[in-house]
Amino acid sequence: MATKKSNKQLWIMLALIAAIAAAILLLPDGSRPDSAPADPAALVKPGDTAPDFTVEMFDGSHVTLSDLRGKVVLLNFWATWCPPCRQELARVQADVIDRFVGEDFIFLPIARGEGREAVAAFRQQQGYNFPMGLDPQRSVYDRYASNHIPRNILIGRDGRIELSSVGYEADEFGRLVEAIEQTLNQ
Repeated sequence: MATKKSNKQLWIMLALIAAIAAAILLLPDGSRPDSAPADPAALVKPGDTAPDFTVEMFDGSHVTLSDLRGKVVLLNFWATWCPPCRQELARVQADVIDRFVGEDFIFLPIARGEGREAVAAFRQQQGYNFPMGLDPQRSVYDRYASNHIPRNILIGRDGRIELSSVGYEADEFGRLVEAIEQTLNQ
C-alpha cells in the first residue's frame, strides 16, 4: 500500500513540475497570462519617435506628420473591407472627433492599400465626412507595421509614440479614448 501511495505522490509531483516548467517556457518574460502579447507586426513601439510621412488626403490636400508637432495625433490605419475597422470607425465621430473638438488633437485615419474610388464609395455609403488619408501603396503604413488592421498609433505633442494598438474591441477602444485624454492633459 505504501508503494502505491508514494507512486501516486510521485506522479502528482511530476505533474506539478511539468506545469511549472510549461508556465516558465510560455511566459519567459515574466508577464502575466492576461497581459497583451507583443505585436510582432509592429515596427514601432511606445517611446519611439513616430516616423515622419506626408499623406494625400481624400480632398486632395496633403498632411505631413512633423507639421503636427505640438498636437496630439491619433493615426488610425484601416480598410473598407475590414469588419473590425468598420466597427471602430462607426464610433470615431462621437467618441473621438466630437469629444476632443477644440483640443490640440488630430484624428488622422489612413486607408491602408485603398484607392480614392474605394474610399469615396465607402464614405458615401457610411455618410462619413471627416478627413481621411489615402495610402494605396502602403508607403505610410509600412513605416509603422508589416500587417494587421485596424491599427492605432497615439502620438504625443513631442512626436513620440504614446500607445500602439491593433484590432478592435469595445473595451480597448474605451482605453484608447482615455489614453488620448491623458496625453492631452500632459
